[in-house]
Amino acid sequence: MKKVIYCMFCGFFLAGILGGCASLSAVRPSSYPEAPERYSGEAAYHYSLAVLSRLDGDSAAAIDELKQALAIHPDSPYLTTELVSLYVENDQIDLALSLGESALAENPGNVELRSIMGGLYFNRSEYDKAIREYQTVIEIDPGNQVAYLYLAIIYAQEKKYDLARKTFQKLLDMDPDNIIGMYYYAKTLTQMNTLAEAEALYQKIIMQRPAFEAAWLALAALYETQKKYEEAVSVYRRYLEMNPARIGVRVKIADLLIKANKQAEAEKEFQDVLKIDPSNREVRTALGLLYLDLRRFDAAFVQFSSLLETLPGDDKLRYLLANTLEQKGDGHAARVEYQKISSAFELYANAQIHAAMILKKEGRLDDAIGVMTRAIQEKNDQFVLYLYLSSLYEDKKDMATAEKTVREGLGRFPQNTDLYYVLGTLQEKTNRFEESIQSMEKVLEIDPKHADALNFIGYSYADRGIHLEKAEQLIVQALKIKPDNGYILDSLGWVHFKQNKFDSSLTHLKRALELVPDDASIIEHLGDVYLKIGQDKEALEYYRKAVKSAPDNRELRKKLDNLMNKK
Repeated sequence: MKKVIYCMFCGFFLAGILGGCASLSAVRPSSYPEAPERYSGEAAYHYSLAVLSRLDGDSAAAIDELKQALAIHPDSPYLTTELVSLYVENDQIDLALSLGESALAENPGNVELRSIMGGLYFNRSEYDKAIREYQTVIEIDPGNQVAYLYLAIIYAQEKKYDLARKTFQKLLDMDPDNIIGMYYYAKTLTQMNTLAEAEALYQKIIMQRPAFEAAWLALAALYETQKKYEEAVSVYRRYLEMNPARIGVRVKIADLLIKANKQAEAEKEFQDVLKIDPSNREVRTALGLLYLDLRRFDAAFVQFSSLLETLPGDDKLRYLLANTLEQKGDGHAARVEYQKISSAFELYANAQIHAAMILKKEGRLDDAIGVMTRAIQEKNDQFVLYLYLSSLYEDKKDMATAEKTVREGLGRFPQNTDLYYVLGTLQEKTNRFEESIQSMEKVLEIDPKHADALNFIGYSYADRGIHLEKAEQLIVQALKIKPDNGYILDSLGWVHFKQNKFDSSLTHLKRALELVPDDASIIEHLGDVYLKIGQDKEALEYYRKAVKSAPDNRELRKKLDNLMNKK
């Protein structure tokens, strides 16, 4: 059913719910549509045929009959309202609006038609017109609770919370026990972050109407957003006392228990559900994920593998099984499962990368390259495949093919900043400084707030001792985007070193080392600063730490040896 049909008739639905409220039965205005039996015989005949056609599901015939009846009584508000409603049912919204607007110009007191028009305008996001219609309904029929309700909901939708609050309060002044009004008022209070009031209203609804399911669920969700997981679980358990068969609620309880780090209780909840419904796929999958999170890989394997026996084409289950096997340490079996996954699956690229990573770990770099090459042939709309294939060629020291792969990716994704960034790093590694800067500038052309590209250019300038003022500006800009990034702080410390701002350099480098404790370059930079300011003992300490983190770095080893020989 289309959205507009639902919204129009939800007004009538709400009116039905509210029908038990004494104050709703207000006197209808004098212009309310007359009953069809008062029409002339021919009009009544066409109206009757329209009703029968509608019951038979022949909307086109019903519309035709109503049009004929309306031709006989063109000023009939009742027939007009019926025809507008039928247009809406058939998604002929423009016709409904046109007829409704012209009919209201002739008979502005047709409350029911105005309510329908308000719903139509609301669904078209023409909120000002919707507000006008509901305000007019209230002027004609001051006791019309449905108009107050929808007017308040629209105000809330537009974030006009003061008006929404006042309108809800007027509604509840008319009928303090209006359950639907309280419910939507509580939802609005939640949007306003007035959570204590919202909670009190939900509690009141539950006390007065325990069968009102939406209030229970909304109250539990309210607690969950506040991370009050135990309170949310308590609400769901109370709800289950009345509706013990609601398996979805039991699953939600288990999810909340996991968030509250009560995995044992969550497992018991899942197991209790499986006693009721042993083949429940959702619960068994959730239980497998819980076992995976707890690193109980054998138990997770049992859940996922047994589910796959009945659902062999389910790529999500196969991915979870493969991930379980990989974490369990059975790389071969995991790779086999990853490579069975269909290219239609949303995590296909990720699965193939995992398969290639396993092969790389086994020392089978060419086979890993083969997996990624085939993956691109199968699904070349995932830029990450080009990135990982390029990294494999780089591992193989085949920089030319690594760059060629990135450029092929850019042919498919010409605005992809990740690909341009990797291109720049490859150019820098092959001693093409100017080209690397151009690639990074292209990244910034696409995304001016790309912190890593800003940092790359800034550090590259600083390391070469050029454009130091510009380098500092770029690095500071990057740091504003990623204020706790140790590598960017290292860059700032390094550019200050090059500017002979040694105190500031030490401050930033020490903070960088706190964030990235084992990075050899940061440790080496600290050694360089201390050496520059004549504190050889501290320099020696940091060079030793750096060599320990990067024992194969010959230049670093040479610095350490020279300083030791100096002593």
